[in-house]
Amino acid sequence: MRLTYPTNVKLLKVPCTGRVDVIHILKAFEAGADGVYLTGCLEGECHFLAGNLRAKKRVGYAKQLLDEAGIGGERVAMYNLSSAQGQRFAAIAREMTDKIRQLGPSPVKAGARGQGPGSSRDQSKKEQSAASGQ
Repeated sequence: MRLTYPTNVKLLKVPCTGRVDVIHILKAFEAGADGVYLTGCLEGECHFLAGNLRAKKRVGYAKQLLDEAGIGGERVAMYNLSSAQGQRFAAIAREMTDKIRQLGPSPVKAGARGQGPGSSRDQSKKEQSAASGQ
């Protein structure tokens, strides 16, 4: 059976989700990601003992940071799967893609293009609207 998931999902394989640090998640947004999710071993079944539990805590912390920064913690998620759950992996990829599509582009991305709130481009649009009386 062939696994199909959205082509915009980019995979980054690591030996264990416990190797993923908060900075890696934040750097993904800085690099243009609209959302990030980790898939790790089932809880209690980590080959590296507690790596997935560390990853879960880090994802929670990343959510908190993203909420505080106005990016939105809902753009980050953690899922636990066994290697035999390929179809579930594909379903999660589709679910996460749909969720991110509903949220729209990352505010980080918009700010980098000069289209975020308070940017000079945004300000000039406001000035043009004010000048035209709209």
